Amino acid sequence: MVAQTSDGHVLLVKKLGGLFAIIIGCLLTAVGVTFESSGTTFVGVLSLVLGAGLLVLKIVRRNEGSPLP
Repeated sequence: MVAQTSDGHVLLVKKLGGLFAIIIGCLLTAVGVTFESSGTTFVGVLSLVLGAGLLVLKIVRRNEGSPLP
C-alpha cells in the first residue's frame, strides 16, 4: 500500500538526487583512480557520501512514524 504524504515531491527529489549523486560519484571515483587524479577522486567520494546521505534521510523520514518491533 502506498502512503500519501504532503511533501511527496521532496521525498522524490531526495531519492532521485541520491541515486544520481551515487552514480556520478562512482563514475568520478573510477575516473579519478584510473588517471591518478586526487581531486577527481575526492569529488567522486564526496558525491557518493552526499548521495548515500540523501537516501538515508529519505529512509529515516519514511520510517519516523512506524512503531519499533
